[in-house]
Amino acid sequence: MEIVSIIGMIAALALLSFLVMKGVNVFIAAIASSLLVAITGQIGLYDALQTDYMSGFTGFFGSNFLIFVAGALMGQVYEKTNGAKAIARLIIRGLGKGAAIIAVPLAIGILTYGGIAGFVVCFAVFPIALEIYREADIPRRFIPGVIVFACCTFSAIGPGNPQVGNVVLQNALGTSLMAGATVGFICTAVTLVVGVVMLKVMVKHAWANGEHFVAKDTDKFDDAAVCPNGWVALIPLALSLILINIKIDGTAICPTAFGVCIGAALAYIMLHKYKTPDAKPLDLMGNGIKNAVSAAANTSAVVGFGSVVKAAVGFPVLCNAIENIPGPPLVAVALATTIIAGICGSGSGGLGIAAPILKPIFVDGMGINVNVLHRMMMIASSGLDSMPHNGFVVTVINGVCGETHKDAYMPVFWLTVVTPLIATAVGVVLFTLFPNLP
Repeated sequence: MEIVSIIGMIAALALLSFLVMKGVNVFIAAIASSLLVAITGQIGLYDALQTDYMSGFTGFFGSNFLIFVAGALMGQVYEKTNGAKAIARLIIRGLGKGAAIIAVPLAIGILTYGGIAGFVVCFAVFPIALEIYREADIPRRFIPGVIVFACCTFSAIGPGNPQVGNVVLQNALGTSLMAGATVGFICTAVTLVVGVVMLKVMVKHAWANGEHFVAKDTDKFDDAAVCPNGWVALIPLALSLILINIKIDGTAICPTAFGVCIGAALAYIMLHKYKTPDAKPLDLMGNGIKNAVSAAANTSAVVGFGSVVKAAVGFPVLCNAIENIPGPPLVAVALATTIIAGICGSGSGGLGIAAPILKPIFVDGMGINVNVLHRMMMIASSGLDSMPHNGFVVTVINGVCGETHKDAYMPVFWLTVVTPLIATAVGVVLFTLFPNLP
């Protein structure tokens, strides 16, 4: 029956990907896939939904909702005050529009690293990317890949960032946001450099094939938008990073969600003269919470599917296979994290499931440094999580950019699947050779 269960898990993952690709609501897709896992995995259908699915859903939602809210609030402030545009334009002016290939992902990455939730950054920065790509004549279909790359790879795996995945591991492993910092920063740099090189190669190939920027009827260009000073707009983001990473006697001076909220409040105070008429404090908080509920619920829906997988009779067989993968233990850590994130269609959701499974095996059982485990899992989670069924990928390609998977997914794949897998391999080698680096 274990073999049947494992086949059912694989089929359920394929079903989940297929349904989401077809535009089916993620809740419906996740529940349908969970039922398939239950049928093949010897779990009662009611127990699978009421106990396993809902425990995974509510557990992840309850543990991480505040950081979703904090990131959404920060994003609302920076969107409604043009603070995000100001930072993007600051970087693009500094590098020049001719360097759009590096300027756009760098601008988005800085916003994400500073605590603005990726699902908000994509809406705030898309108009800027549209303007820059029009000016540089880069085919429009590359914009989704650049946004997902900047939001979900180098800025998400970097030590110290307050994005959901890093916070999930902090809570689950009892580590800090800066865990495994040295190798983490190296892998962050590798991801950025390799991704930019890949992007340049793809764009040059597109130009050679006669592709150019072609605007859609729905595109709006706001070149004359009045923005605050970009350096001033950076101050609240820098303050948030300081608050959540500085420790006194081993304890952070400010919880992560509170630190990001303080940054959002400071940004509103410093940038309020540039706010739009609808940017009243209560409206910003209301919209931020609404966005956070939607994003957290979508991620939790897929985490619930992962919890059903965890309860299937074939899951222990998979865990045993992972534990006995030949070679350095960190190879098994990387593979397990990558696969679970792929199953969940979410890096943060996959980490929420993988951390309590892998910690007893590799920290308690094999003696791997818990900080190494934290950063290795963080890096590995950013690969297969951005397969076509990933909720954020679907949102960016279809909802924000108005593109299709047929036209836009291949750049997403190279930038957000292949590139992180390369960084993961680098992380395995470095952590294996130098496990005691700070």
